[in-house]
Amino acid sequence: MASAVQCFGRKRNATAVAHCKEGKGVLRVNGYPVNLVQPETLRVKVLEPVLLLGPEKFANLDVRIRVKGGGHAAQIYAIRQALAKAIVSYYQKFVSEVAKNEIKAVLMAYDRSLLVADPRRCEPKKFGGPSARARYQKSYR
Repeated sequence: MASAVQCFGRKRNATAVAHCKEGKGVLRVNGYPVNLVQPETLRVKVLEPVLLLGPEKFANLDVRIRVKGGGHAAQIYAIRQALAKAIVSYYQKFVSEVAKNEIKAVLMAYDRSLLVADPRRCEPKKFGGPSARARYQKSYR
């Protein structure tokens, strides 16, 4: 059986699942190459784990990512988190603990959200006002 791991990344309502296995360096998001990810301005955010660790770490890995839910920006952040978590768990399971710790240290030093999910969620609206915290204006006359 081929060595493979699955990891997920989350940001608000977006969930990305990364399937990482040995291969020839293919990076795909929803079936498309990673360099076609929209919006273009956030494309570099998706590639951050690759740029930080160097392409040689990804040269013998195929990573396929499925993402759904949320908006454009949330999906981008979910993808990058899934990608970073997948490479860490692949190196832990199939390469070595030392290599995994090096990768984890580099990613954590750059941005903690690459490996740790952001627990913040949208606060639900309450009655007596137009939004979660704002109240309707009060009038005495």
